[in-house]
Amino acid sequence: MAVYITDLATFLPNAPVSNDQMEQVLGMVNQVPSRTRRIILRNNRIKTRYYAIDPQSGQTTHTNAGMTAEAIRLLQPFPGFSAKDIECLGCGTSSPDQVMPGHGQMVHGEIGGSPCEVVSAAGICMSGMAAMKYAYMNVALGLTRNAVATGSELASTFLRSELCDRVDTRKAEALETQPVLAFEADFLRWMLSDGAGAAFLTDQPAPDRLSLRIDWIDLVSFANELETCMYAGATKNEDGSLTGWRDQPSQSEAEKKGAFLIKQDVKLLNREIVITAADRTLPRLMDRYGLKADEIDWFLPHYSSDYFRLQLFERMKDMGFEIPLERWFTNLSEKGNTGAASIFIILEEFFRSGKIKKGQKLLCFIPESGRFSMCYMLLTAV
Repeated sequence: MAVYITDLATFLPNAPVSNDQMEQVLGMVNQVPSRTRRIILRNNRIKTRYYAIDPQSGQTTHTNAGMTAEAIRLLQPFPGFSAKDIECLGCGTSSPDQVMPGHGQMVHGEIGGSPCEVVSAAGICMSGMAAMKYAYMNVALGLTRNAVATGSELASTFLRSELCDRVDTRKAEALETQPVLAFEADFLRWMLSDGAGAAFLTDQPAPDRLSLRIDWIDLVSFANELETCMYAGATKNEDGSLTGWRDQPSQSEAEKKGAFLIKQDVKLLNREIVITAADRTLPRLMDRYGLKADEIDWFLPHYSSDYFRLQLFERMKDMGFEIPLERWFTNLSEKGNTGAASIFIILEEFFRSGKIKKGQKLLCFIPESGRFSMCYMLLTAV
């Protein structure tokens, strides 16, 4: 059975935060202005982003579940739509408000409505797409007539100055010649931000406006080949394994080791992310679905930093899968890197842009560096 996205909605908390306002909102580490912020922002090219933080009090203004519920409430797939119409709810995030219960159930509690099937997808950037695929399969199999999928992040709770250490002077100086170092724990606070997105999926296209038919969603993990790259709630050992925060001698020891921060293995990321996104994944899709670059009208990639944009383009070009940059669309510079929410936020803006024409094909790309997983989704405008 064919499945269609007939509406998309996003919620971004509070007013946009400019580059010069970031440190005021997140706070200065040890009351010392950052030496690295401008260098990092120059490379990721993010100009504004959103935080669920009151800039005056520093208090959190929204929960993750609350932001996700706000995005769902903004959906209007048909007149009179409300939460009671939802038959299946899939919610993905890497930053739930609590370890238990599941994020999806907390969102369901926020929106109310009727009893329905709910699934929570864990992970990092791809968790939102795992929720999307679950929703898609439910409708495709005829198990439900509709489903709502969401992706959301409350990254700012990891980024406040109280949780961060001062940046090593040598690392700050090295950024000038090695901008990829900006992905370490010390620097991620200048890259991540908050937001939520939702998509309404059903078995019939909208009768009066554009819909996006889901042709396929492909998620693949390379954890069998590659060690952990991005992580939180653990420390990474010399052999590449992780030690979870519960296996630390005490909570204070876990905090001392930075087990609760989001971290990235920079060298591993730089070595493997583009190769995995292109060389390891695209040939598989070309064989499986007959995917051809010249049949793609628009490419909607989620990448964490503009630093990777041209690297990805050149790699795809070298392997014979060139999509001209004028057919790429992203809103990273204005909406920021919102992890699992990013592709929903990108797709929602493009959906309403007026650029999509009937019959055009959209290829969405969502990488996850956690243990190197990749997702591609092909949509056709109808």
